[in-house]
Amino acid sequence: MVFSKPSLTWATVFVAAASAGSLNDIKHVVLFMQENRAFDHYYGSMAGVRGFADPNVQINPDNTTVFHQLDPNSNVTYLTPWYWNYLGGDYYESTQCTTVGDNSYDVMQTSLNGGLNNKWPSSSAFTLAYYKRRDIPTHWSIADGWTIADMYQESVLAATDPNRVHWMSGTVNQAGSPSNPDGKGSIIIDNNATPGCDTEPNINCYPFTWKTVPEYWQEAGVKWQLYQDADNFEDNMLAYFQQYQDASKNKSNPLTKYGNSYIGLDKFYSDAMNGTLPEISIIIGPAELAEHPPYIPKDGGWLQKQVVDAVTKGKSAKNTALLISYDEGGGYADHVVPFTAPKGTKGEWIEDPYNKYGEVPIGPGFRIPFTVISPWTRGGNVFTEHADHTSQILFVEKWLAAKGYKNIQSKEVNPWRREHMSDLVNMFDFDHPDYSVPNVVDQAAPLRDTSQPDPEDGLLGALYGNYIGTTKCQSDYKNHYPPVPYGEDNVNQDMSKIPEQGFKAVRGTLTEGRYLTFEHSGYALTNNGHGHLTASKATAKHEQISQRWILHQQGLGDSNVFIIQSAKDKTYLKINMQLTKNIKDATQFTIKSLGTPKGYTIQAANGQGLTTTSWGGIEQYQGFSPAGLSVFSVTYQQ
Repeated sequence: MVFSKPSLTWATVFVAAASAGSLNDIKHVVLFMQENRAFDHYYGSMAGVRGFADPNVQINPDNTTVFHQLDPNSNVTYLTPWYWNYLGGDYYESTQCTTVGDNSYDVMQTSLNGGLNNKWPSSSAFTLAYYKRRDIPTHWSIADGWTIADMYQESVLAATDPNRVHWMSGTVNQAGSPSNPDGKGSIIIDNNATPGCDTEPNINCYPFTWKTVPEYWQEAGVKWQLYQDADNFEDNMLAYFQQYQDASKNKSNPLTKYGNSYIGLDKFYSDAMNGTLPEISIIIGPAELAEHPPYIPKDGGWLQKQVVDAVTKGKSAKNTALLISYDEGGGYADHVVPFTAPKGTKGEWIEDPYNKYGEVPIGPGFRIPFTVISPWTRGGNVFTEHADHTSQILFVEKWLAAKGYKNIQSKEVNPWRREHMSDLVNMFDFDHPDYSVPNVVDQAAPLRDTSQPDPEDGLLGALYGNYIGTTKCQSDYKNHYPPVPYGEDNVNQDMSKIPEQGFKAVRGTLTEGRYLTFEHSGYALTNNGHGHLTASKATAKHEQISQRWILHQQGLGDSNVFIIQSAKDKTYLKINMQLTKNIKDATQFTIKSLGTPKGYTIQAANGQGLTTTSWGGIEQYQGFSPAGLSVFSVTYQQ
């Protein structure tokens, strides 16, 4: 054990090694949003993320984990997540074109159940079905090649339209928000494409009238373009705003030209390959490739690969960041209770307009997939900060500000989101860009109907017929829904044994939900088995259980104060580097991210911190830490 106080020399060296790269290295940002898939549904069985092996899974008052869902539609009490294709055979193909559950505001509030998060089967037992790597290999290879976020949430506890409206404007006009401070305006919490309002007053009134984020870009002189085909699944929410509808009368109006024209995805591929993308691109895919059930996830994977290939193989590959997200979870279950504002926070909690649930959070909602493809996010990392669709807005704002643009901050974004949702910057390692391109699993091109080409297009019409993959899937297979595996085997299954084994390097402020290793200079913080913290040689796979730790967050949902527990024997770390079985004797540590790639510092309330040394010891320090610890999120069944 060594106690040291860093000298000025250490601090000087540390400052000298400060970032050489910056946000300014990014020249193009691409925002690409798909449809209706939840995080657990796609990635719960992935290694190194907050999935089914979650060591901090919520225990509810009935003494069951949140994985044990109340099922009112069967003669059993509980149902836990289950693999779609557990029976194999034709189900590997037929479950690609199923549709289940409900993603409405009402069902989302029912599923959340006041924070118990245990009523997902109220709409369907199939909401708990999940895929594995073999079912969506392209998606997994993209996540493994770059960086996946495992705490990214939908913005609204509701369906597609509210979430896409938030993505493009930072609000759904909820009472108390900057766009609707007095609560007299209309809130949008469900899908509505009919002019006027729903039957209730001031609910889902269309068209929308507040300012959108692209209008700020336009006013600041930013070059931007929304790419969509005619078949856009009605997913371009800009078209539902009054100002864009008024602008549509003039095709040269920037809001029409850049935000509501139909220049096609082929134009995006061409611009990306030729290096002629605008500063900001928005991609709205066709319905059949959007992954919205019953549309086929593999077809959506094919589309994602086309976009990824265009970005990573184009002339601007070295300075482009591609953000792939989903609007909401589609009614599929996620086990993590949403991180929301404290009750009563202005613009974040509303009185249920349907008079069913009382005061409820508007969001953020349940976790959804989110990956970022760029030279600065290569390497199979996991990003652990709290984020939602607001984060994309904040990231673009921060990036544009770094480029010198003025007045690009959206006034519609609620203050709590600005303070508590990530701006995503910690996801990027600007010091060490990696321009290599990993192998992204190829996917067969989606089926098209080539039997009746457009007479005006000749052979070209045959090549660009309608997508028919879902129709063929539904006609080829009689049974798309395997029997729900009710029974003791399901209820008593060990969820931690479901995921693959492996690890991901961690980026961003730490949150709960993973087994972590803390490493520096080739050594890892270690439980020596005799009640003390030591250091031992780190391994390439980070698989040693003695080096594995669990964080228990103290205070509010985004606090960086934790109690640290050993995975080996469930003891807790004390300030004197001893381990105790009594949680009351555990020390609270503040764990701070120094930013990618600088790592993390661990510090007790008295300012005493610790790290490993290059000779295999534990170094304690007071105040400034000369070097940060690398952190890995690990998933092993040991």
